[in-house]
This record gives sequence, structure tokens and C-alpha cells, in this order.
Amino acid sequence: MRTRLAIKVHGLLEHYFPERRVFLKSDTDTRFIRLKPETQLIAVSGAGALIAWSIVATAILLMDSIGAGNFRDQAKRDQATYQVRLNALAAQRDQRAAEALAAQDRFNAALDQISVMQSQLLESETRRHEVETGLEVVQATLRETMEKREAAETALAALQSEAADESATTLLASKDAGVPVDFLADALARTAAERDQVVADAQQALLHADELALEIALMQENNDQIFRQLEEAMTVSVEPLDKMFKAAGMAPERILNQVRSGYSGQGGPLTPLSFSSRGEELSPDFLRANRILEQMDELNLYRIAAERAPFALPVKQAFRFTSDYGFRRDPKTGGRRMHKGVDFAAPVGTDLHATADGVVTYAGWQSGYGRLIKIQHDFGIETRYAHLSKIRVKVGQRVSRGDHIGDMGASGRVTGVHLHYEVRVGGKAVNPMIYIKAARDVF
Repeated sequence: MRTRLAIKVHGLLEHYFPERRVFLKSDTDTRFIRLKPETQLIAVSGAGALIAWSIVATAILLMDSIGAGNFRDQAKRDQATYQVRLNALAAQRDQRAAEALAAQDRFNAALDQISVMQSQLLESETRRHEVETGLEVVQATLRETMEKREAAETALAALQSEAADESATTLLASKDAGVPVDFLADALARTAAERDQVVADAQQALLHADELALEIALMQENNDQIFRQLEEAMTVSVEPLDKMFKAAGMAPERILNQVRSGYSGQGGPLTPLSFSSRGEELSPDFLRANRILEQMDELNLYRIAAERAPFALPVKQAFRFTSDYGFRRDPKTGGRRMHKGVDFAAPVGTDLHATADGVVTYAGWQSGYGRLIKIQHDFGIETRYAHLSKIRVKVGQRVSRGDHIGDMGASGRVTGVHLHYEVRVGGKAVNPMIYIKAARDVF
């Protein structure tokens, strides 16, 4: 059976591939190579496979070249679009930086004005107390003078009555009676002079009281103007800070209470005004001053809280904003991954600064992050600074906002020199731009 099948296959092959002989002739000899149908089939199959592989490989190379060209063109277009966007963001950043600098200048000017107004207010209050004390003395003197005048008038009336009753008897007396009459006349004259002097003193005291009342009214008007300016300055200074914390998702009341609990000491120039030593209730001006002092204390608490939250930029020199927070294409694998921070690109060695007061909890190498710094701040906030070329702080070190903590580099899993900056609240990553954008009109 096998022999017949082999004969049929051989015959079929001979039909398509008849046996051939290749003669090789030399000067002394002639030889030939016999090509069987099977050998020809193998040769033809190998040649066909080689040609097919060449066609497929060429097609793959062409398709890859075309695809790579399209990808490069698309990458160039994306890069151009991205560059335009970066330029727009850089211009916007510069504008916001200028606005923030102007806002900071306004804020500092308001604080200086508040300090001057506070000194003027305290001086005005002291002077008003002095005037009120002087007015009380004048009123007491006036009352005493009026009482003396009334007593003098009563004594004068009594002397006049006594003189009228005894005048007839005195005139009929002896010639020596001129002495008592002269004495009585002198007493009456002195009494009249004292009465006139008392009346003049009373009128002078009334005029002085009117002058003091006018001066007090002018001082009240001046104090009211100072109060209005202080209240307006407080409104201008406190409202932007309140909006900044709300925009960052931080409840202002809770933040201020937390800061207040850590700064519970009393004393200093902002101590609230209290009741007078005479047990009288505070006047409306005193209550108004207390409200302003409370607002000033609230402004100070806002300032302390702002230094302990990451509202500042970690890079103060020129930089490019190269990657935002959120899902993006992984620059290494090309897949879609969550980017838990923002990237700032600048030259190697660019100074990096702490964005808020805090304590360094980690300073070393960590896989993927490269050289990494972690800083723990108040309110459960942590910031991370990754891919550094040099670390300039140690674990346990306390840093303030703006301190130089490291240099920009390309350590870890990166494609180039940049800073990877993260903000975590309660261990969960949040968008750092929330804090940076919230503070752009304040700092």
C-alpha cells in the first residue's frame, strides 16, 4: 500500500518536477548532479518560503515606518500644542505671581496702617480719659464754687438784715460809733467782692467746660474715623485669607480653633480692653475697639495658619510646569496611570523650598521617587519632594516656609530633570494646585 502511494506521489512529482541533471565539465573530466523531483520540491518550497518571508518582513517594515512617521508627526503636533499651552500657563503664572506680589504689598501696607492706627487709637483713648478726668475736676470745682457763692450770698443777706436792724441804734450812739460802721462797711465790701469773684470763676468754669465738651466731641469724631479705617483694613485683610482657606477645602473656623489652642498665652498689645476700675460697663467705643482687637487677633491666627499650610510654590526660580495632577500616559510604559502630584522642570541643582512650616519625617532614597523628602505639617498635611539631586535636611529637623531643603535632579524613575511635588491630607494624595491657586491672590 505504501509502495503504491509512494509510486503515485513520485509520479505526480515527476509530472511537475521532472528529473534534471546538471553537467559540470572541466578540462579533464565531466560530472553531473542529479536533481530528483523531491529535491526540486524542497528547493522550490524553500525559495517560496524565503520569498514569502521577505514579502511579509518588507510589509511589516513599511507599515512600521508609516506608523512611526504618523506617530512622530502626531507627537510633533502634540508637542507644539503642549508648548503653546505651557507658554500660556507660564504667562498666566507670571501674571498671577505679579498679582500675588501686589497683594502681598497691599497686605503689608494694611498691616503697617493697622499698627499705626492702633497706636493712634490707644493714644486717643488715653487723652480722652485725661480730658474726662479734667472735666470731672472742673465740674467738682464748679460745684464747690457754686456752694461757696450760695453761702456767701446767704451770709451777705444776713449781714444786710442785721445791719438794717442795728443801723438806727448805731447812728444814735456815741461819736466813737464810727469804728463799727466802718468795720461793717469793709465786711460788706469784701463779701460783695468775693461774690463777684465767685460769679466770675463760675462763668470761667462754664466756658472751660464748653471748651472741654467741644474737644471731646472732636476727639469722638476722630476716634470714629480711626475706627472706620481700622474696620475697613480688617475687612480687606481678613476676607482674602478666609476665602483662601475655603478655596483650599479647609474650614476656617476649625483651622483657627486649632491654631488658637496651640497659642493660648495671653498678654501683649492685643489684650482686649476690660471694664473700668469704677465698675462701669464699657462704652460703645470700647466695645468697638474690642471687636477690632478680636479681628486683629483673628488676622494673626490666619497668618500663623497660612505659614503651616502648603500655600507656597516649592520652586522660586524660573521653571516649566510639565505635568498636572490626575491620570496621564506613563512616560516609561505608555500606559495610563494616576499621577499623584505635579511636576516642575528646571535645571539641575535648582533650589527647592519648603512650602510650609513643618518637621522632616523622611530624607533619603525611596524606590521610584529617587531622593525623597517628606515634611509633616499641621492639620494632617504632608508634602513630598521627589527626584532630588541633593538633600539638605535631616529627619527630625524643623523647617519654615521658604527654607532651602534640597536641589532639583533626576534620581529615581524619571525621563528628565524635574521636581515631583505631592500634597497628602490624612495620607491621601490631593491636587497641590488647590493650595497654590487658592493663595495666588493673597501671597
